[in-house]
Amino acid sequence: MADDSYTPPRVWDFDPANGGQFAGINRPTAGAREERDLPVGEHGFQLYSLGTPNGVKVTIMFEELLEAGFAEAEYDAWPIKIFEGDQFTSGFVELNPNSKIPALLDRTGPQAFRVFESGAILVHLAEKFDFLLPRENPARAEVLSWLMWQMGSAPFIGGGFGHFYVYAPERYKYPIDRYAMETKRLFSVADQQLAKTEYLAGDYSIADIAAYTWLGNLYHGAYKGSDVFLSLHEYEHVGRWVKAIDARPGAIRGRLVNSPAMRERHSPADFDTVEDRSLFDPVRQRADV
Repeated sequence: MADDSYTPPRVWDFDPANGGQFAGINRPTAGAREERDLPVGEHGFQLYSLGTPNGVKVTIMFEELLEAGFAEAEYDAWPIKIFEGDQFTSGFVELNPNSKIPALLDRTGPQAFRVFESGAILVHLAEKFDFLLPRENPARAEVLSWLMWQMGSAPFIGGGFGHFYVYAPERYKYPIDRYAMETKRLFSVADQQLAKTEYLAGDYSIADIAAYTWLGNLYHGAYKGSDVFLSLHEYEHVGRWVKAIDARPGAIRGRLVNSPAMRERHSPADFDTVEDRSLFDPVRQRADV
């Protein structure tokens, strides 16, 4: 072992200074840290989120619903500023005890209820509107299988590769190699599937929305040049799939919601306020990631 190797103590102790840029928000405990209610808009769906891969899954889903003509899918999207600790306010913790975005309040029926975790929200909306999730097996099982594949894979990409490659206070070869290998393996899984099908489960579905926000971000160079570092050009079928979703109007709009270009979204007219109109060009929008 190298001289600077770490030997874990018999009992772990929390070091609040050992978290890099996340040191101010990450703690080993759950629960609210501040009493504060969430804002509420006029629509039946109230989304509390941020323009991260997990958050964008849901805003793309809403915009795809609206693009398909489901007017009753109108929603308010409120930003949760995670570096300022909004996810630890009492109002947000009431919606998601795990203090992670996104969280949804569904007020469309006689009793309002919460839905948290991005995959759960996608399934909820898909079933509510009978959209992008087949009713019958085996097609339904295939979509749900690929959706759960993505949900289980995201921690290896974000908390694994992304964290150690970009966010960790110090760079170490072993964790970067470990998670780079796993990220490339996941791209290989998707690439082999997409060599056989147009979309992951055959037709476009919530499984594609979920996987696209993560794989598409890396493919376009998120995490400071991940596309070059991981040689993602090798996965030509993933590339074809990413570019096809890039160009979908619902995906273009969904990527803008709760982003620096458009912090909040309360009606379609909010897209008219985006100053940089080139962001509606999928090639330009993705080149700026």
